[in-house]
Amino acid sequence: MFLGGFGVHKFYLGRVAAGILYLLFCWTFIPAIIAFIEMIIYLTMSDEAFAEKYG
Repeated sequence: MFLGGFGVHKFYLGRVAAGILYLLFCWTFIPAIIAFIEMIIYLTMSDEAFAEKYG
């Protein structure tokens, strides 16, 4: 939630290329907005769907 604008969640999920893009564009605050939307998606996703997609 606090480091989403820097792409930390992407590195944690194993999506290194997306994490690097977040780091490159973090000064524009666009990744922070996208990370906020992704946070809502991850919170509303069921555990099974999350494990299937990222596990």
